[in-house]
Amino acid sequence: MKIATYNVNGVNGHLAVLLRWLTETTPDVVCLQELKAPQEKFPEAAILEAGYTAIWHGQKSWNGVAILSRIGKPEEVRRVLPGDPEDLHSRYIEAVVNGITIACLYLPNGNPAPGPKYDYKLGWFKRLHAHAQELMDSGKPVIILGDYNVIPTEKDVYKPASWVTDALFLPQTREAFELLKSQGWTDALRKLYPEETIYTFYDYFRNAYGRNAGLRIDHFLVSPDVEKRLIAGGVDKEVRGWEKTSDHCPVWITITD
Repeated sequence: MKIATYNVNGVNGHLAVLLRWLTETTPDVVCLQELKAPQEKFPEAAILEAGYTAIWHGQKSWNGVAILSRIGKPEEVRRVLPGDPEDLHSRYIEAVVNGITIACLYLPNGNPAPGPKYDYKLGWFKRLHAHAQELMDSGKPVIILGDYNVIPTEKDVYKPASWVTDALFLPQTREAFELLKSQGWTDALRKLYPEETIYTFYDYFRNAYGRNAGLRIDHFLVSPDVEKRLIAGGVDKEVRGWEKTSDHCPVWITITD
């Protein structure tokens, strides 16, 4: 079972890239972030034609998350991260696919920091901690994946000194990520590749992709049951080099059935 996450940075604007990648790599389950489309503008017909059923939570111009599956329609559990009924951002959707709980997230960026946007990021993280603990306590196989907007360590950024004041790399951000992992979650790519340089995002500016000046901010946190079944993973870096593509790369893991 191959599960992928991909911040498409506009599902309609980058639809041709998304469909080409789906056709060439055929992941079983895909989590998308930054749809940047209202609910009624999600390209369901094109996704169906590519062989995937989908559930999604759209929002005009910003945010938006979706779960795609070619192994049965995702059974939706929730489309809002619990803990703040006034939070209207489309940043979370959760479903069961093939017996595995798939939690797709688009964690707030938080810049500029300090400030209200960073406070929102840390508050969202606290809500994620609470819900993730419930998922862990369920004892079920769970994967929490997506664009976390977190650079976990210096190994995960091309030039750490340039990011020390950024919300993605501030100590409180990294501490929140480590606190989440301490519940028992495993960072799947680091489990597979503990020492390798891995980037999942390349800015559009300053030839970042050409210089391999990237960040690792798209993550899979897997429960112990899933961690035991983890057999492969990687980044489809070449997709970042395609024409009219997202600034993120698709990222994937494979687990045994």
